[in-house]
Parts: sequence; structure tokens; C-alpha cells
Amino acid sequence: MILSIESSCDDSAISITSIETNKLLFHKKISQEIDHSVYGGVVPELAARLHAEALPNILEQCEPYFDKLKAVAVTSTPGLAVTLIEGVTMAKAIAVALNIPLIGVNHLVGHIYSLFIEKETIFPLTVLLVSGGHTQVMEVKSLREITTVAKSMDDSFGESFDKCAKMMGLGYPGGPLIQNLAKDGDRLKHNFTVPLHQSPLIAFSYSGLKNAVRLAVIEEEKKEEPNFKDIAASFEHIATKHLTMKLKKYFKTNKPKTFAIVGGASANLYLRSQIQELLRPHNATLLLSELQYCSDNAAMIGRVAVDMYKAKMFSNLNDLDIAPKSNL
Repeated sequence: MILSIESSCDDSAISITSIETNKLLFHKKISQEIDHSVYGGVVPELAARLHAEALPNILEQCEPYFDKLKAVAVTSTPGLAVTLIEGVTMAKAIAVALNIPLIGVNHLVGHIYSLFIEKETIFPLTVLLVSGGHTQVMEVKSLREITTVAKSMDDSFGESFDKCAKMMGLGYPGGPLIQNLAKDGDRLKHNFTVPLHQSPLIAFSYSGLKNAVRLAVIEEEKKEEPNFKDIAASFEHIATKHLTMKLKKYFKTNKPKTFAIVGGASANLYLRSQIQELLRPHNATLLLSELQYCSDNAAMIGRVAVDMYKAKMFSNLNDLDIAPKSNL
């Protein structure tokens, strides 16, 4: 079995995964959303302190598996430096104490492997990763062959939801809050400009849309009874349309066969429906993570670790360090 640790941001999680069957034998995640919601976003130092409390408590429950462990895996990149170090330090201690190999895992690869928890891998595939920190399109041929073909020039898709939700006073995390508010709104009420709609670049940008929402919120707040449902719906519509327009342009030269959406923001139901429509003319297969595995979790890190273990992709105990800004 492999024990895996995830602490890249504000979720403390540990899993135990069977090397032979890919079966998830144990998985527990402690979310910090309530602690950070009062600040409208993640406070790194607070997150680190909460990891220091939560991870040992979860690890204690894994003790019955210790004598069956063949390796310990941990998210080492990318993420918040002060939270990554909590997981990496624990993983190194376990590796030394149990005399087992250490596996450093890229968090973004983990999101790709969230598609394959308790399943076999399906490659090649085109992946859209949408999360609080990243928006990018990747061509994935195998565990070792992952190429980023498009990414955000500024804010990420998920980050824009969080920031726009904060503008409307909705709270944190913004994704589910805006999705819920948008259900009763008019998606065409606010004629926000689709970012980069005239640019030939296959890239993403959300800073301009975010500013347009800010101005709309200011106008709405002048009313006696402000209601942000139309702004939420229009924002969700344009934020998603931006993705689908750029993907449509990309598909003109790179026909999709198997396409996947991963990352915390891939749980957005409107995004899922619009991508499904985009893929229909291509008869492409759409892969989606189970909703419980869209956000950060240790189960996806464990699933990557199984394939890395089989490929003998181990990390040196002394050389493994955190890399907060690492990308694919």
C-alpha cells in the first residue's frame, strides 16, 4: 500500500491506496473552508497552523496500515510554501521511521489522476484543468508525457469565481456560491465582454471580466434592494464562454477524442454542460472526476503515486523540496 499526503492549500488529507488494485482503502480530508471564509480567501499562515493540527490526527487513524506500506507519497509542488512544507516534513519523517521510499507528486498531475481513482488510466487525452490557482489545457500522452498547450495570462477560472463572490459579499469559496445564485439569474442581463475574443491566441484571461463584474456590482449596490443573481449568472456564462471559445479554436487543428475536465472548478455544472455541447460535433468522450474528488484530496495523489511506484519514480530524501510555483 501507499500512504499519500495532500497539503498544498487549505485541505488536509491523507489516503491509503492499494498498489495492486488501485483500490482506495482509506481517505480522510479535513477542510478549512469555515476558518478562511471570514477572510474571503485562504490565509497561508492560518492554513499552515491548521495543517499542523489536522494531519497528525488523520495519520493516527492510519496506524493499522503502517506494516503494509511500501512507500509514502506527498504533494511537493505547486502550492503555498508554508502549507506544502507541512506535508513534505511529515512524509519525510514517515519514510525514515518506516524505512520506505518517498514519492514527491506534482499536484497538477494529481488532478489529472483524479479521473482514475480506483480505475485504470486512459491515455492519451486532452485535459482542461480549472482550479483556484490554474487554468490550462494539457495534452497527456502518459504519466511522463504531459504538455501544456494553453494557460491563463493572469487570474485563473476558479480564482475569478472566488474574487467575484467576494465583491458580492457572498463568502468563500466562491464557486458553489455563485453557481447557486446564478441558477435564478438572467445569463444575458449583463453584456460582459468575452475576454480575448478578438485575439488569435489560444490563452485565457480573467482580469478584465473580473473588473467588469466589479463595476456592475458597484452599480447594483446603488439600488435600494441590491440583487446580484443576474450578475452572477452573466459572469458564470461569460467566464465559461471564454473557455469554450478558445477550446473551439484549438479543436480546429487538434481534434479531441477523449477530453477531460479536472480541478476544483470542474465541479461547476454549467461548465460541464457547455463542454459537453462543445464536444458533441466531434463525437468525443468526456471524462469527469467524481464531484467528491474535484477539489484537492489525497486520493488523487495516491493514484498518481501507484503509477510512479511501478515506474520507480522515487524521490531522494535529502533532495525533495517544495516548489510553490512549479507548473507542467
